[in-house]
Amino acid sequence: MALAEEQPEKHCWVCFATERDDHSAEWVSPCRCKGCTKWIHQSCLQRWLDEKQKGNNGGAVSCPQCGTEYHVIFPKMGPLVYFLQQVDKALSRASPFAAVGVVVGTVYWSAVTYGAVTVMQVVGHKKGLYVMERADPLFLLMGLPTIPVVLVLGKMIRWEDYIVRLWQRYAYKRQLPPGNSRYLPRVPADGQSAGDHLSVSRTLCGALIFPSIASLVGRLLFRRVSSNLQRTVLGGIAFVLIKGVLKVYFKQQQYIMQANRQILNYPERNGDGQNEGRDEDTEDSGNE
Repeated sequence: MALAEEQPEKHCWVCFATERDDHSAEWVSPCRCKGCTKWIHQSCLQRWLDEKQKGNNGGAVSCPQCGTEYHVIFPKMGPLVYFLQQVDKALSRASPFAAVGVVVGTVYWSAVTYGAVTVMQVVGHKKGLYVMERADPLFLLMGLPTIPVVLVLGKMIRWEDYIVRLWQRYAYKRQLPPGNSRYLPRVPADGQSAGDHLSVSRTLCGALIFPSIASLVGRLLFRRVSSNLQRTVLGGIAFVLIKGVLKVYFKQQQYIMQANRQILNYPERNGDGQNEGRDEDTEDSGNE
């Protein structure tokens, strides 16, 4: 009787019920906790484990009080269930690598297709097909994807900015009188700051559309050139030069506008001046 009185009453720390509330409930002590947090209903623990393992793919769960990891055992199933379980785990582990492979493969074959279309556009449709049919397949698989890469890298070279800086350093500064401490602003950026997603998309689109623009400009300006390749190359050079000159001029005008800006004084309103005069007269009359 003394031993029975010393044993504390079981309390479930999930539903807060005692063993007197349900005599048929199954109790379990899954961790090293003592006292009122030692016992828990088996059904409450099952429900609590399901809530904790959501999104954790059935990982290990520990006691929130003492940190003891719960030992969970599952009933033995047949060999078919075990095989399907292993297959499911293998697919879960391999799916991220497969997704990366699909993305890389899609980008690669898109680059190959773009390179082939660019070759046919630059040298002509029939001649382009003839050249690619005669070329080594390994050379095509390695060379065609480098065409969009080279175009993007070439687009990232901003040679116009260097010319603008040289122009400002040797032309604009000489126009200032000696000893002038006038502030010289920075070169205005292209709409968005460097690294912005709009600048990246603009660079990428400009690089990929460049062969089409070069072919169009070549047809407009160099119609007498019989070779499609030479016409496209001349059109690309002309487009780059014309665009560069216009961009340098535009940036220089922006720089001049920034350099000649002035900050005006705050305009004083007549009403404020009259009110100040009235306040002074009131103070003088009060002092008298």
